[in-house]
Amino acid sequence: MLLKVGDKAPGFVLPNADMALVDLAAFQGRQHLVVFFYPKDGAPACTREVTDFSDHEEAFREQSCVLLGISRDDCIKHAEFRDKEGIGSELLSDADGSVCRQYGVWQSKEVNGQRKFSIVRSTFIIDRKGMIRHALYNVNHKGHAVEVLRLVKEINS
Repeated sequence: MLLKVGDKAPGFVLPNADMALVDLAAFQGRQHLVVFFYPKDGAPACTREVTDFSDHEEAFREQSCVLLGISRDDCIKHAEFRDKEGIGSELLSDADGSVCRQYGVWQSKEVNGQRKFSIVRSTFIIDRKGMIRHALYNVNHKGHAVEVLRLVKEINS
């Protein structure tokens, strides 16, 4: 099931690259969130997307907004990816895919004539009240971080 604007954001607690738990509920009432799902650490398009968000992290922070990137990679792989690419944003591990399923980003697609499940690159802007303000599925990584920043600024204006 795909989430839509006005839905309550599904809660989760996931480990970050340092294996510390990050609880979505901890941000409620305090900050906006951008939760972006990407398929795999180190893949070219994923690297560009994650580093682009990270490069704009200060601008998001100025909008009282925290960035959380999620993939099914484990914490160790996240730490290696973060350190290699100089990523400042939190990278969370959804190893069992439960959060991916809650957000509707774990989808079946055809690859070389075979059906397989994978993460569909998607981004959710969640306001301070825990409500989804934007649910963007199947996004293109090019220019995406700047577009999401523009949407966050609109929420604050």
